[in-house]
Amino acid sequence: MKNLLFLVVVSFSLLNSNCSNGQSQSKTAKAMNTKQKYPDPPVADEKTVYPVHYSDAQWKERLTPEQYNILRREGTERAFSGKYDHFYEKGTYYSAASLQPVFSSESKFNSGTGWPSFFTYIPGHLDTKTDFKLILPRTEYHCARCGGHQGHVFDDGPKPTGKRYCNNGVALKFIPA
Repeated sequence: MKNLLFLVVVSFSLLNSNCSNGQSQSKTAKAMNTKQKYPDPPVADEKTVYPVHYSDAQWKERLTPEQYNILRREGTERAFSGKYDHFYEKGTYYSAASLQPVFSSESKFNSGTGWPSFFTYIPGHLDTKTDFKLILPRTEYHCARCGGHQGHVFDDGPKPTGKRYCNNGVALKFIPA
């Protein structure tokens, strides 16, 4: 009986792998191409050194209290309170702390969450780390120039990436095209 069960399992596995058509391989190839075109940001760790750094007192002088709380203390602004939630002008979004460009208006979409959302970022300008503040792990992203907290990235965004970079509006500065 065990031999028969083993034979059925092996036969099914072989049949399943041999019957796959070019569609599944095509989907895999498309996913790989999307990953190459829209790579995930690198992971930062406690040894990461950012090119722009100031003392805590200097950051407090440079930023508003709300910006300081979000960018330096990893806070979150209230949903639907930021000026960039329903804002769709053409241009570039910069980190409010370092003035590094982080998103293009071409990747912005209405997620309905109350925060500005983007399906991709400007490569090389963000990094990530795992955030356990709500017990379950989330991916938090930061400006790669100053380490300023921007928001969290989720896997429920639109094509072509399936990502939703959910950003705090107060952490951004918009410059029109």
